[in-house]
Amino acid sequence: MTNGDTDLVRQAQAGDRLAFEELVRRTSRLVYARLYLETGDRHWAEDLLQETWLLAFRGLSKLKDPGSLRGWLLTIAQNVLAEAVRRQARLKRTPPPRAGCDALTRVTCPSPSPEQVSEQAETRGQVLAVLRSLPEEYRLPLTLRYILEADYETIETQLGLSNGSLRGLLNRGLKLLRTRLEGLNGKLQ
Repeated sequence: MTNGDTDLVRQAQAGDRLAFEELVRRTSRLVYARLYLETGDRHWAEDLLQETWLLAFRGLSKLKDPGSLRGWLLTIAQNVLAEAVRRQARLKRTPPPRAGCDALTRVTCPSPSPEQVSEQAETRGQVLAVLRSLPEEYRLPLTLRYILEADYETIETQLGLSNGSLRGLLNRGLKLLRTRLEGLNGKLQ
């Protein structure tokens, strides 16, 4: 974390909303990437990100070390996700209301076939599973770059890396991802 980030944390703790907004701008992609990696669902990750920022705003005064903001935010995000999963599990216990027999006639046909949707979802799930299995140092940079399509400068800022370090991590991470995906494809065939 840079000295500027540490100063922003202190300013935000003192009640400066603009400083907090700048912290949100600088770190949101990092937190979102972690949540997306865990959920695999863009919309759910966005909802969890909002909840994370709400809790962070309320608890910012409790952060003792302004230099540990990123780790603190990722911990909050992990806790928010865990609570959401528990809440979802409780909701799943009650069966959904049953639709009438004519419900299927009102459903419009989507453009891709069910087989295509299923194949895409399966492939996406496999890639995310392999991505989750990678070491942490590769996981977040790859997610930020290739799933969230962040540019190099943004990723460098989010993760606090130099350009050369980021490029090296992306290169090694992609090689490892390809190797594991090829191994997975070999097992499936």
